[in-house]
Amino acid sequence: HVQLVESGGGSVQAGGSLRLSCAISGRSNENYFLAWFRQPPGKEREGVAAMNTGFGGGNIYYDDSVKGRFTISQDNSKNTLFLQMNVLRPEDTAMYYCAAHPWFRGLNPGYQFWGQGTQVTVS
Repeated sequence: HVQLVESGGGSVQAGGSLRLSCAISGRSNENYFLAWFRQPPGKEREGVAAMNTGFGGGNIYYDDSVKGRFTISQDNSKNTLFLQMNVLRPEDTAMYYCAAHPWFRGLNPGYQFWGQGTQVTVS
């Protein structure tokens, strides 16, 4: 099983920045497709950013609400997934989750593995 552990959340004023991290372990030599999701208070979970790292892939997908402000990336070892969040807005307040799946699912929430989440609050 893949284990995912998020960190980096916190409280920030509007216009500020945060960098979320997701430590990835347990996947051996298997390739997993990774994404960030968020769940605002009282709302459903929604896709934020996803990476297609499969053969012929290398594409990155963002929800329209975060394009130009958020950046998804991995470190060279591919053991950590990041989400750089700039120009944060109050509507970005949510629990943020990283997710992994054996094949590319884009921003659809049916991922197999999930972290426990990290809270981001923008005031």
